[in-house]
Amino acid sequence: MAVPAAARGPAPGTPERPDGALGPAGSRAWPVTGDGTAPGRSGRAGRPSVLRGWEPPAGPYAAGHRGVDLAARPGAPVRAAAAGRVSFAGQVAGRSVVTVELTGTGDPPLRITYQPVRAQVAKGDRVAAGEEVGVLADGPFHCAGGCLHWGLLRGEDYLDPLGLLPDWMLLGGRSRLLPVHGVPEPGPGTAGVSPVHP
Repeated sequence: MAVPAAARGPAPGTPERPDGALGPAGSRAWPVTGDGTAPGRSGRAGRPSVLRGWEPPAGPYAAGHRGVDLAARPGAPVRAAAAGRVSFAGQVAGRSVVTVELTGTGDPPLRITYQPVRAQVAKGDRVAAGEEVGVLADGPFHCAGGCLHWGLLRGEDYLDPLGLLPDWMLLGGRSRLLPVHGVPEPGPGTAGVSPVHP
């Protein structure tokens, strides 16, 4: 099931804040900030390393990975990836979990889960994207060195939480065109024609 376009992010031109959140309203944010030292794929400052991606199970009880693991150390701030209302903050099977129900995402609404997180919010609290919901707890982790398990659900269906972020955040920043110096402009009658070399 795809994440609706309305849940994917802001319009082009929304400025990025240094903490990884977007624009003045902060419509999307990375849940943790990358430090550039963690293993795995990482982009520019602020983008965390993705240690393990979403691997949807073949069936409801099949093996898979129902979320994304983001590299982070215990004590790191954990932020809301999007605006919503805290629907749960407590223990599930010995792990501390925070769940945020996203505003304006339909019925049933999208829910983001963060674990293991020592909550700094309570059920019913409203949060904005980029606002701290807690800090990464000491574990237990299923990643070496610590990680945040970040999940996304609609009803009972698990979705890829990376689908909440606009492409430019996933790729590590917006593309910018720079002027090209020292390259001759094509002459008349050569537009769209490449020279053929034997």
